[in-house]
Amino acid sequence: MSKHIVLTGGGTAGHIEPMLATAAALQTADESITITCVGSRGGLETTLVPERGFELKVVPAVPLPRKLSADLVTLIPRLGGAVKQTRKILKTVHADAVVGFGGYAALPAYLAARSMKIPIVVHEANLTPGLANKVGARFAKAVATAAPIASWPTAHVVGMPLRASLTSLDRAGLRDEALHHFNLIDHHPTLLVYGGSQGARTLNTAIVGAAESLRAAGIQILHAYGKKNTVPTPRMTDGPRYVAVPYIDRMDLAYSVADFVLCRCGMGTVAEVSAVGLPACYVPLPHGNGEQRLNAQPIVDAGGGLLVDDAQLTANYLQTSLAPLIAKATTVAKMAACATGAGHREAADKLAQLVLQVAR
Repeated sequence: MSKHIVLTGGGTAGHIEPMLATAAALQTADESITITCVGSRGGLETTLVPERGFELKVVPAVPLPRKLSADLVTLIPRLGGAVKQTRKILKTVHADAVVGFGGYAALPAYLAARSMKIPIVVHEANLTPGLANKVGARFAKAVATAAPIASWPTAHVVGMPLRASLTSLDRAGLRDEALHHFNLIDHHPTLLVYGGSQGARTLNTAIVGAAESLRAAGIQILHAYGKKNTVPTPRMTDGPRYVAVPYIDRMDLAYSVADFVLCRCGMGTVAEVSAVGLPACYVPLPHGNGEQRLNAQPIVDAGGGLLVDDAQLTANYLQTSLAPLIAKATTVAKMAACATGAGHREAADKLAQLVLQVAR
């Protein structure tokens, strides 16, 4: 008898992308499996999930207040309403298991599944678990993580589930298409620079300041600066290119044309860059709990990247330290091999197998 798996996660791409990668891996593992995704109204999942061909059901978003506020007064009735709606979804589809990735819709799904005695699997992408996943993990049949978490010593470390189009990416086979797509020139090492969908001011400032020096060193640049930002575009007459775009919608081609990456180190970014076998200069966010540094540390320790503090990332650093490194093809190749070895290409498949074990 075929299984029906409900996956829930939303709000940010960090929750949605691993959810969709796992959904695809489940259907690859067993073509008879039916998938339903549960998200929150108004979330990014309302666009991304249907685009990937999966059914989406939505429930009201229930953010958990992190401090005393008026929201606490209405939290219980709002959460109760979302749980009731989620129970109805689970009953309608005859769910055999619920897989949660965090986000506003996850907690109602965990509570609904527990009340119906439906087995739960939790996947946590960050080194500091979110509130919803902390609750879900307390009564989950299995907990999986992208990296070891000290407070969850019995969790299955599977890595970060990624799209098969990235984990099986044929960079060499796509390189010519990628060069044409981005109007870049062959026979020059290419530095891919991106700070997420919104860009990163530190990265933008440093790369714009160093662009001419890098081009003089024979390095071309593909720079995604963020939809809300603007950067000056230098005038190019010959030599390596500097291509600046607000957003890259073909990351498969961007990774295929790149030889080195300059980026932040959210878990999704680190997982993608290492999975496709690219060395990187990782620049952690200067605020927060230091989580981004911890995300990149295993790759750096394995020899697949560098860690540079936000305050230290300047045009001068790129000119004097990073450019000479990128120019050494043998060193870059060794770092790429180390990055590949430290990545988690099979994360989605491993999580799918864990889910299937629980559902059985």
